[in-house]
Amino acid sequence: MLIKAPSDIAPSEITPRSVYLSRRGLLAGAGALAGALALGPAADAGTLSAAKSPFSTDEKPTPKKDVVSYNNFYEFGTDKGDPVAHAGSLKTSPWSVKVDGLVGKPADYALEDILKGVALEERIYRMRCVEGWSMVIPWVGFPLAELLKKVEPQGSAKYVAFETLKRPSEMPGQKGVFQALPWPYVEGLRLDEAMNPLTILAVGLYGETLPNQNGAPIRLVVPWKYGFKSIKSVVRISLVEKQPETTWAKQNPGEYGFYSNVNPEVDHPRWSQKTERRIGDGTRAVSYTHLDVYKRQASARRGSAPDARQGSPCRWKRPSRRPHE
Repeated sequence: MLIKAPSDIAPSEITPRSVYLSRRGLLAGAGALAGALALGPAADAGTLSAAKSPFSTDEKPTPKKDVVSYNNFYEFGTDKGDPVAHAGSLKTSPWSVKVDGLVGKPADYALEDILKGVALEERIYRMRCVEGWSMVIPWVGFPLAELLKKVEPQGSAKYVAFETLKRPSEMPGQKGVFQALPWPYVEGLRLDEAMNPLTILAVGLYGETLPNQNGAPIRLVVPWKYGFKSIKSVVRISLVEKQPETTWAKQNPGEYGFYSNVNPEVDHPRWSQKTERRIGDGTRAVSYTHLDVYKRQASARRGSAPDARQGSPCRWKRPSRRPHE
């Protein structure tokens, strides 16, 4: 190994002290998260350090009290207030994520190991529900691509499937004869969508660890798709060759397609998608695709959008005219 003398090191190769200290602080934030998780569900929400991201929207965040109390998480019940009422029983530590399928490094990864070396970011995204309402949430997380690169996807991998925890003893919505959905909940993305820099795994919101009702301890966030695509409490990530059969597409394929990109020009069969109701203030605004905002955000990052090798949106499959695809 060649070690350069100080005189051989170009100034451009030296990491600025401010950048080094910032990244060190963010890595410490990920370590603090791992420590908070180790304390188990009885611990108070841990504070997380996260860098601001140019991919964030400039919209005003929804009040935290609304974000943590108005949720769709059918594993705890189908009413919006059921998750906050019943999710306290969920034990999120220890937690592991099985990564399998077409990868070079399949394993059961402890969440603490997933977070090692991760620099957390704050991503303020609009979360648009297919039901016609939306929130603006300051997530804390990291690009899913970072984890996928570590597990070395094989050349034949074309899709990524995700699976939520199935634990009826702690998730009352999974109990009983008549179930709202087949369990476990399954979602999926094309591999290039999963590798896109906008796609993140979130471990917190509002600078704190995720509440159970919001998908603790780790969840997917895909801002240009309807909210049901952003699967919660992830326990399995599988890289596969064929398009996975996802829960809502299987339950009602005429209304909930695999892609489900937010598109105000394609109405739901039972309601319009042209406007959305903002939770927290009750206002109704004209809906938009996240790509409109993305183009503006990306220009702030090195002056241009990511190229095709990073999964640029220009390579995404155009939505079809079928509902929500």
